[in-house]
Amino acid sequence: MSLSTHVLDAAHGRPAPGVSVRLTTMGGDHLVTAVTDDDGRIRELAAELAAGNYRITFDTAAYFAATGQQGFYPEVAVTFTVTDAGQHHHVPLLLSPFAYSTYRGS
Repeated sequence: MSLSTHVLDAAHGRPAPGVSVRLTTMGGDHLVTAVTDDDGRIRELAAELAAGNYRITFDTAAYFAATGQQGFYPEVAVTFTVTDAGQHHHVPLLLSPFAYSTYRGS
């Protein structure tokens, strides 16, 4: 199982580079921290995850400050469940200063 993410700045219609992303277990154990590349992607946030519940937290406050935007959400936390550890999981984030959405990508 591998895990990737992609952050898109929907307000500007472009990828969101430089977003710090933290992966933790639901118990709060820190697994990894990474930063989105120039295309707004982290191609491999985790190479192996067992079945279970996890949380990805996106540091949106720092991204908004760096891009001169006043945001309402200082962070976005997405909790998800891995049921099949053999599958790839992709968790994208569509972001704007006053809204966000996510879905299970491929």
